[in-house]
Amino acid sequence: MTPNHIAYLELPANDITECKRFYGSVFGWNFEDYGPSYAAFSNSGLEGGFNADTSEKTRSPLPVIATSKIEAMVDRVVQAGGKITVPIFAFPGGRRFHFADPEGNELAVMQPDAAPEA
Repeated sequence: MTPNHIAYLELPANDITECKRFYGSVFGWNFEDYGPSYAAFSNSGLEGGFNADTSEKTRSPLPVIATSKIEAMVDRVVQAGGKITVPIFAFPGGRRFHFADPEGNELAVMQPDAAPEA
């Protein structure tokens, strides 16, 4: 493991089965159960940043998941039982939206701008 890189993200849950159903159907993640009250997820990626903008920052950590088809991901989130909390908006480097999963955790999905042609 590389030092000083975020390597794990843990989200609170009340219903492990529902969490696995939601994240499996939306993002295709894989799961490994560690007893009835804990499941690890894999097949995801991770980078991070700090947001100090008082009008935009979230109250808790905000996982941001990358996609190449942001509109399709909005549909998948809603179809799986998520709620869009911030509609798609542009930011320097791409577009993103925020959503709440069925447990109430807030996450975001971003689509980076296409790299300029060389």
